[in-house]
This record gives sequence, structure tokens and C-alpha cells, in this order.
Amino acid sequence: MNRDTFNTYHPILNILFFAAVVLATVFLLNPVVLLLSYTSAFAYSVLLRGRRAIIFNILYMMPLMVLAAGINVLFVHEGATVLGYFQNGNPITLESMVYGLLSAMMIGTVIIWFSCYNEIMSSDKVTYLFGRILPKTSLVFSMILRLVPMYKAQAAVISRAQRGIGRDFRYGSLLERARNGLKILSIMVTWALENGIDTSDSMKARGYGLKGRTSFSIFRFDGRDKVLAVVMGALAVLLVYGLFRGFFYFRVYPTVRWAGLSASSIPFYLSMGVVFLLPVILRVMEDMRWRHM
Repeated sequence: MNRDTFNTYHPILNILFFAAVVLATVFLLNPVVLLLSYTSAFAYSVLLRGRRAIIFNILYMMPLMVLAAGINVLFVHEGATVLGYFQNGNPITLESMVYGLLSAMMIGTVIIWFSCYNEIMSSDKVTYLFGRILPKTSLVFSMILRLVPMYKAQAAVISRAQRGIGRDFRYGSLLERARNGLKILSIMVTWALENGIDTSDSMKARGYGLKGRTSFSIFRFDGRDKVLAVVMGALAVLLVYGLFRGFFYFRVYPTVRWAGLSASSIPFYLSMGVVFLLPVILRVMEDMRWRHM
């Protein structure tokens, strides 16, 4: 379990936050909103995963965003502002470039947010939130969340065991390495199937999903959660008001139009930044509190 401050809050607040930031990133195709979301997601992922997040965000996400932006310019030629032409005669428009940059940034930002989500929303939180509403679905989803880290650990165990008896896939001829690799894969698949059956039988024996069944939970909605819920609710109401007032308006096609930054809109953008940076702010406040104590 990650020691992040936001991770210690109630799961309903965790999932509401991630749902809000992902929806805002996807549907508000606004450059300022996307920039706030991207920098916040980048900062939070670094707080959660450290050096691994920096490597992932720079070496994988940035090339992906550049590729996505380039593909949009190559294949989308809508827009009224023509900047030039390709050799085949297709126009290069300002609008396709802007939309490509924004959509690429949106895709990369959402992926980073989901990497943060995977660190915070553990399988027990998912089961707690959806176990009574969708017991079977929540069980399957919680198993999927555990799938990659658990399988990686088990694959390492099997690989070490095979290496101890001289059947590692790193040594020998190409045929021997392929045979040893297939052996490890076969053991891994067998273990995965047996593990799934054992989990299913175990949950069935405990009466999982039966009507009236009670379950133990370590999650309690305390006073600290209520304060954060009030803050998130107030920010949500403010931002919805700003949305209906048109402060976040941005249009790409047929021509680029933006409501712009003004004395009236800046407070709403600052509020949006506070929402995106909420986990980082909580982490900084907690660190300051501990240093003071």
C-alpha cells in the first residue's frame, strides 16, 4: 500500500477525484486545462512512483504524444486556416495541428492519471466500493488489478526455479532457449488457471455476493474525509458554474476560437488547478505538518 496522503482518504473520495480529473481532461479540450492536468498528473505520478514515473513519462509518454500529434496532421486536413500543402496536394491546416497537439496531450495525460489510479485504487478498495452493487464484476476487476504485479512476481519465481535446474531461457542454443521459455510460460499459465479456480472457490465458500451477507471493512468516513468532501464539492460547484458561463470555451473547427484569459476567468482556472493538484497539495501539507511536529 502506497504511503501517499491522498491514499489514506476514503475510497469514495479517491475514485470521485480520478473520475473528475479524467472527465475534465477528456471533455474540456482547452489548452490551459490540459496543461494544468498534465503538469499535475506528472507531479503526482513522480510523488507516487519516483524515478520510474519520470522515465515512463519522458521516454514513453512524450514520444507517444508527438506521434499522435503528427498522425493527426498527416491524415486530418479540416480547418479554414491553410498553412501549406503536402506533395500530394493535401493541405496543412492550423486547426489540424492544434487539434493534434491537444488530443495528443489529452491521451498522454489520461494515461498518466490512470497510472496514478493504479497506485491508489487497490483491489480491496474496488471490492469495498462495488462489492455490494456488482459483486461478480468487482471481484473480476479487483483480480485484474492484481494481475500484472502478481504475475510478474510469480514469473520471476518460476524463472529462478528453472534457472536452478539449468533450464533458464537466457542460456543455450536458440532452440533450447525457446524450449525453456515455453516451459516457463506453460508453468505460468497452469499456475494462473489454478489460482483463478482457487480464488473463485474461496469466495464462493465465503458466501461472496449472497443477499444479506456482511463483510468487514477497514474504511471509515471520518471527519477528515468530510472536510475534503466539502472542499471537493465546493470546487465542483464553482467549476460547473464557470463551465456554464463559458469561461472554459475552446473550439478548434472550422476555425480556432477561445474565450481567452480574463479577470473573470482566471479564478476558475486557478480553481481547476487546485482540483488537479489536490493530492499533491495534501501531500505537501502533511509533510509540512510532520516537520512542524
